[in-house]
Amino acid sequence: MPLHYIRASARSAVLRGSIAAGVLVLGLALGAGSAAASEVIVGLVTKTEVNPFFVKMRQAAEARAKEKGVKLIARAGKFDGDNEGQVAAIEDLISAGAKGILVTPNNSSGMLDIIKKARDAGVLVIALDTATDPADAVDATFATDNFEAGVQQGAYARKAMGDTKAAVAMLDGTPGGTVDTFRHDGYLKGFGIAEGDPSIAGAAITNGAQDKGQIGMENLLSKNGEINAVYTINEPAAAGAYAALKAFGKEGEVMLTSIDGGCAGVRDVKDGRIAATVMQFPYKMATMGIDAVVEYAATGKKPSGFVNTGSVLITDKPVDGLDSKDTAWGLENCWGD
Repeated sequence: MPLHYIRASARSAVLRGSIAAGVLVLGLALGAGSAAASEVIVGLVTKTEVNPFFVKMRQAAEARAKEKGVKLIARAGKFDGDNEGQVAAIEDLISAGAKGILVTPNNSSGMLDIIKKARDAGVLVIALDTATDPADAVDATFATDNFEAGVQQGAYARKAMGDTKAAVAMLDGTPGGTVDTFRHDGYLKGFGIAEGDPSIAGAAITNGAQDKGQIGMENLLSKNGEINAVYTINEPAAAGAYAALKAFGKEGEVMLTSIDGGCAGVRDVKDGRIAATVMQFPYKMATMGIDAVVEYAATGKKPSGFVNTGSVLITDKPVDGLDSKDTAWGLENCWGD
């Protein structure tokens, strides 16, 4: 065989090998791209990163996302009430290609535009814990019935106090959120009074924080030493209220109640700092949210409306007419440390 023919054949073989290798590399690249394109991204945007309720929600979402084989991107506001931070987080999640976004809105009406933008882009949006206003701004809401939880708290306080004349302090959360409004109104309903009733001794904004709960309670006690019942938006605020009551020497004289069901709060009930709390289930909200996004990604089916994730009254001093569980049950079912 002539030498030039051998060289040409060799060059042809090398060329064929290079083309085949190129096709293989391209195929692998396309396969990797398809895998990346098919990855389901779920966004979780909570009010803060430090509140034990939202910590548990994030942990539950992370665990469920791992189990379901989807990618979770978790973001949060810098503080309770950081509406702008949550809006920016959702913007980022839309850009990242999230298939679904789970959000606990800091302001129930302040995120409507960004939620609409997400839904218009084909993103499933589910509110967790806190409903939007209007409620149908999102595809669905998975949350505690916060009005009913407030009713449970107020009804317990009134029944446990018997015929004692009430002087009630209201330690509210953050204005503009449906959770705050529903729990506040529910407590009044359960207690059997209306807004403006003379038995309401005063109110303070706590943003659900322990330090602000203590300051608010101290200010209210300074104005009215007859306070004998305290509504609190959550257990951190209740812990602050207890510290203030103790400083005033009134810790054993006031009907202090709350809502949350965190392990620290249940221990406060067990130790007698709080008379009762209403447990809610953040892990159930998060798990159901992840499942809904996974189903939407697979089938296009969307959840709708309000789904009540439940609430349970926790106390070691039950009253007639109200269903409750004791702190032993509470410690088995609580969340947080």
